[in-house]
Amino acid sequence: MARPHIEPFVDRDVSFKKMTLPGFPKGMHYKMLSLDTDDGACSMTCLFEPGYRQPPGMSYTEYEFFIMSGSIKVGDKVWGPGSYFFVPAGVAMEELTSPRGATGLIFYNYGEPSFVESTSDHKNAERNRFAAVNSYDDMQWTSTNFYPATAPGCMVKILRFDPRTQGFTFLYCMTPNFWQDNISYHDCCEEAYHIWGTSWMMQFGDLPTGGYFWRPPYINHGAFASKLGILAIGRTDTQLYNHFHFNPWTNIEENRDRAANRIMQWKPDLYKWINTHGHNHPVDFEYDHGHAHGDMPHHHGDGHVEHKHKKKRRRR
Repeated sequence: MARPHIEPFVDRDVSFKKMTLPGFPKGMHYKMLSLDTDDGACSMTCLFEPGYRQPPGMSYTEYEFFIMSGSIKVGDKVWGPGSYFFVPAGVAMEELTSPRGATGLIFYNYGEPSFVESTSDHKNAERNRFAAVNSYDDMQWTSTNFYPATAPGCMVKILRFDPRTQGFTFLYCMTPNFWQDNISYHDCCEEAYHIWGTSWMMQFGDLPTGGYFWRPPYINHGAFASKLGILAIGRTDTQLYNHFHFNPWTNIEENRDRAANRIMQWKPDLYKWINTHGHNHPVDFEYDHGHAHGDMPHHHGDGHVEHKHKKKRRRR
């Protein structure tokens, strides 16, 4: 999720553009919220014209879709506002239609948007990971269950959780007159879109309905407040941990150093092992394919952590 810091951005300030990428039917429009120029991963507000029709098909990258207004019919089932879909790469969706039109959000996680007509899944598709839910009607609000927690008055609905990275997608709301007086930063990338309502943040001012941000790790944000409350959708790429403090002048390097120092204090043996100067390829025995294929970030004790190896062909 390597995208530049975008905050604040309000999609009401820009016009929709026609979706013209190969494969996509006519009648779909978009507003680009953020884009990874390396791999094409992106977040978009989307609009489907009345009468829109998309034949059965799949995408070569996983994506998430959230309906904000109107309705979408997938196969024989109608999905309205609050409906959320997580569609793994290669999973074929049934015919999608919108007789009266709809607006929503689409998040392409690891590659550019794509659509290929197909009535069957790709041979490598992981259909067991597919999820669909009406989050407004079928889910309850809960308090933030991560620690340290936000102030009372901020509640969440977890739409999707990745057990490997601990990244997740969630609805969140702030009650009227919500406020929190500290500053926070995270070890993860974080993005959010205001479905309804306005919140205020000390560094960036008001974020109204249609407001959006993409925030890389270790950027200060807060204090926070909302006079009338908000409803929003948020996403992270890894675990969300609130590093709270009260110094608005710290920079990214200082925040990163503080986070690393905390790991050193909390998990000294793990910290010591990570910093050895060997050829360290940490392996999760449940996900060892990442190590075997070289397609997961790792290091060789030289400070270069984010590199990857090309996949090697297996000998026959």
